[in-house]
Amino acid sequence: MQQIHSNILQFRGTHYDFGYMQGEELRDSLTVKNREKQWRVRKPRFTVEEQEVKDSITRFAPGVWDELLGLRDALDWPMERVMMEFGGYRIDYKRSGCSIMTGEGYMIRNYDYMPKTYEGRYSLFQPTDQGYAIIGPTQRITGRMDGMNEKGLVMGYNFMHRKRPGDGFICCMIGRMILEACANVEEAVEMLKDIPHRHSFSYTVFDNSGKTYVVEASPRGVEVRESDVCTNHFEILTKENRHHLVDSMKRMDAIKSNRPSIESAYDAFRMMNDTDKGVFSKLYSNWAGTIHTAGYLPKEMKALFALGGDQEPVEFDFSKWLAGEDLTEARINGEVDTEIPFAHMSDQAYWSGKK
Repeated sequence: MQQIHSNILQFRGTHYDFGYMQGEELRDSLTVKNREKQWRVRKPRFTVEEQEVKDSITRFAPGVWDELLGLRDALDWPMERVMMEFGGYRIDYKRSGCSIMTGEGYMIRNYDYMPKTYEGRYSLFQPTDQGYAIIGPTQRITGRMDGMNEKGLVMGYNFMHRKRPGDGFICCMIGRMILEACANVEEAVEMLKDIPHRHSFSYTVFDNSGKTYVVEASPRGVEVRESDVCTNHFEILTKENRHHLVDSMKRMDAIKSNRPSIESAYDAFRMMNDTDKGVFSKLYSNWAGTIHTAGYLPKEMKALFALGGDQEPVEFDFSKWLAGEDLTEARINGEVDTEIPFAHMSDQAYWSGKK
């Protein structure tokens, strides 16, 4: 077992100032140092013009561009590097896992990925210039892999494949834009139909109306269905599916078979987070081990979060935070059953060659 943590980041202010503050924190961080080591052996292929990235981002979430400018100025990096690291447009994304379920008043999500990519940042940001306030963990600093905004819209995504990528945004930036700009599931669905997709993912959106939509998105098309469970295969865009779906089907079946015994959001959280229920994954070396379990209760405006399996969730009252009551916690602690290093905790969390 490895003891890990996520740092809690709280900020109220403009997007530019938020970016600048994050840049100051990142300047000498292990996360940035590990990325630098990675690029030494994997020369990045990033030739997108700044204006193209700016036009693409500002069309959907103008504040995010200002955040990138703040990061640029604090880190004193050229804009090309900022866009490559944090822009989320026309860049590559590794494979991953993930499982999501919704129920009466809640969405619970297992984030399954590779520890070497995990930033260990849990963010609460209340912008004063534009866009909605968001609570949730970050991915690639500006992105969100799951989260809830001040309107009670909840989002999480699930990986499908990286075949035949298109000119568009990667999953975590799409997640951020949804939470930044959409007030409900209907608006989120419309944005997901409109936004250009780099890879193939399913996006589950849920709000305080109790509606859940799973949006199957690829560079070649978008389809929408209602469902209360999603793992790692499409059910409409089946031609986009990978050939090996055994693990995805297994986790979906485990969720469905356990659902009759679930009476509350906490029961659902336990079913997803307990390592003996068939959903939690320990496939860390295959980019598909469960790093965190997140829960969102939009009617109560509360969030649940745990690092690793068999953990009691930390509960955050987002409504109180939005009213100005800061969290007293600085970190979320947990433990994960892997020796693979985490990007924010070890200077060895990078890979070279084919690793």
